[in-house]
Amino acid sequence: MTKMDTNRKAYIITGPTSGIGRITAFELAKHGTVVLVGRDRKKLDELQNSIVKKGQHAVSVVCDLQEIASVRCAAQEIIDLRLPIAGLLNNAGVMQMRATKNSLGWDTTFATNHLGPFALTEALAPYLPDGANVVFVASGVEDPNRKPAKAAGFRGGRYISAEASARGEWKPGGAKNPGLDAYATSKQAILAATLAFARENPRLRFNALEPGFTPNTGLARDANGFLKFLANYILPLFAPHIKYWSTPGRAGRLSAKVLTDESGRTGVYFDEKGHPMHPSMLVQDLKFQDRVVAETRALLASVHSK
Repeated sequence: MTKMDTNRKAYIITGPTSGIGRITAFELAKHGTVVLVGRDRKKLDELQNSIVKKGQHAVSVVCDLQEIASVRCAAQEIIDLRLPIAGLLNNAGVMQMRATKNSLGWDTTFATNHLGPFALTEALAPYLPDGANVVFVASGVEDPNRKPAKAAGFRGGRYISAEASARGEWKPGGAKNPGLDAYATSKQAILAATLAFARENPRLRFNALEPGFTPNTGLARDANGFLKFLANYILPLFAPHIKYWSTPGRAGRLSAKVLTDESGRTGVYFDEKGHPMHPSMLVQDLKFQDRVVAETRALLASVHSK
């Protein structure tokens, strides 16, 4: 790191190499040094080089969010950079149609979308300066009463407990495809945690963002060829004209705007237009928020020595 790098504000973003994350990374680089956190070293290096060629600043940190050991190593690497971190954007996410497990036997979707971002945030929070922004990319599909989510086959988050979710178990009565339940539940849990963090830690600013339905983000990486073609080339043509839909460009610019916001707002859940929105009734319940945080901390502590 050069002297110039360490004197600039820095913004951390997970999942920066594709979709919304890639565009957000370029936007954040306009505001300071961007810390690129992702699984693929080659893709990270390519993105870092592209940012540097624009005369801006970036550094890469390899991290697999589904693996807690990797998250903790990455957090320490970021801390050791000694950058003036102004914001952390937990953007990375995955939605699997066919469930897989990580090395601990945990559901990959829940680990990637909730446990990993939770652990990364908890590890970095003590090192963030007063007033720093922490933003989690959430999703309206966690709300069982959200009409567009229901139309897409979602039945809301199906949270039982952190341990049950890690095992890939969801409340009955959910979607036909359990992959939708896994995704909705992971987003339900991280949204609840966001709101709890905002109450727990007034020193920092914790907010969440629903980026809108953005079909060509690479979120469903294991979809079949036809669905990938539909998502990448057909549905994006309609996105700008449909309520609740968005595009990677629009969502990326909004993500950067929320992360760099200096208004001091905290505990806000923003919609795809940047306006405050309400989460599901369950997520609004303070006892539920606190339970999710307590259970998640207990689950992560159980692998502390591994």
